[in-house]
Amino acid sequence: MLTRKQHELLIYIDRYLRETGFSPSFDEMKDALKLRSKSGIHRLISALEERGFLSRRHHRARALEVIRMPDAPSPPAAARTAADVADEGASPRSIITNVIKGDFHPRLAGVRAAAEAGAIQLPLYGRIAAGLPIEALRDTGTTVEVPLALLSGGDHYALEVAGDSMIEAGILDGDTVIIRRDETAENGQIIVALIDGSEVTLKRLRRRGSAIALEPANARYETRIVPADRVRVQGRLVGLLRSY
Repeated sequence: MLTRKQHELLIYIDRYLRETGFSPSFDEMKDALKLRSKSGIHRLISALEERGFLSRRHHRARALEVIRMPDAPSPPAAARTAADVADEGASPRSIITNVIKGDFHPRLAGVRAAAEAGAIQLPLYGRIAAGLPIEALRDTGTTVEVPLALLSGGDHYALEVAGDSMIEAGILDGDTVIIRRDETAENGQIIVALIDGSEVTLKRLRRRGSAIALEPANARYETRIVPADRVRVQGRLVGLLRSY
């Protein structure tokens, strides 16, 4: 299910393509959706790509392609959710404030309860391999409650770890990692890497000239070297949850 802003952007891009033959600029999309910054458009486009609604032709300017349209109509404006507010560029702290004030639809009782406890519900995107890569992650439709203190500004999501290749970094099989959605990362940061548009893995990033080294944190695993143009950063690790 798409958020209201994701749905609005997809409809806008589809209409613009039909009318002009090329995709809108980020400024045009920002203005059309009444967002404060282009970073919100980047997040929306990444989310639509991950869900299979939109494709970007890399190395070409203004080259978006609509793959499919949503089956369901856009959520009504009254049913505004925490995800909608995140799409609009609000920080997790402001989302919590708005939930506590009662600015969201009443059906989000779980979000409200989490907010009052100093936590927020993040989407859980399934299991990510900390060993071998797995197929591109899909939204499971479930959420996980995360302490607000683990989050900073920006959009976040959660993943369940499968495998033991990051154990020397303190990341164990079955842990839930908290990822800040981002398309860039610095050397040495632990990232969610999308390889060839279909494989996803959790590894430490090292840049080596025109290649990317995806380093495990377990001596039993080998570092994987991949050409930089085959790797996309999907986010970086900011926190971890573990149940005993």
